[in-house]
Amino acid sequence: MAQETSPSVKFSNRGRYVPLVGLCVFFIGVGVWFALREAKAPEKSPQSALTPAPQRKIAVPPEKVIDYNKLQERTDEGLTAMMEARKAPYGVEKSIDMIVRSDESIKVGEETLRMKKILDQIRLRSGEIVEDDLAGASEPEAGEDVFGIHVVQPHENIWDIHFNLLKDYYDHKGIQLSPLADEPDRQGYSSGVGKVLKFSENLVHIYNLRERRIETDLDQIYPLSKIVIYNMDRVFALLDAIDYEDVNRIEFDGETIWLPAVQ
Repeated sequence: MAQETSPSVKFSNRGRYVPLVGLCVFFIGVGVWFALREAKAPEKSPQSALTPAPQRKIAVPPEKVIDYNKLQERTDEGLTAMMEARKAPYGVEKSIDMIVRSDESIKVGEETLRMKKILDQIRLRSGEIVEDDLAGASEPEAGEDVFGIHVVQPHENIWDIHFNLLKDYYDHKGIQLSPLADEPDRQGYSSGVGKVLKFSENLVHIYNLRERRIETDLDQIYPLSKIVIYNMDRVFALLDAIDYEDVNRIEFDGETIWLPAVQ
């Protein structure tokens, strides 16, 4: 009588193939995944190594900043010494805080401004044409003037600021200016010093640091928010042309100042 094949033996042979099939499927899946990953990766062109990388823009060194804060606190000896040397020829140690050039910047409090930008505004208001280069910054002219900066303090007004400059100027020349030298005479006529001060208003500009614009209102000056800008060459050319002995002979019509010829 023939023996029957046990069903358990057939079952175990079929089960032996199941793990093998699973492994094959796993490895095939891994192979497909790597193939797809390589296909997505960008091929490196053999010429890419020869193509120069885009050049980075070289940062332009910042302009020299004349920092009013450091001058007041005297924390920068080099800056203090430079400013004293610039003031010395004019004799304006007290009335002018900074003397700057057009290619420099000034810092007052937290505000930093390029003098070139301020001067461009002044020229535009005066009707001058400002020519800019392709980079958008106007080029300084040869022999351009230097500028005196006075930072407005609490309780100052424009008249006192001008008078202190004039007093500084005459002190430097050994002339003691009376505190009442700018007062009208008994008939109410302006003194010679008063006329000079009035005319000097045409030679200066008030700049609003916070609003970054030329200020037209000379009466309202707020502490540390405005500066008075003097064209040093123009102002001192006027003062040098006036002999103090003749100051009370000066005439001023609101626009022009002159010294009448001696009769």
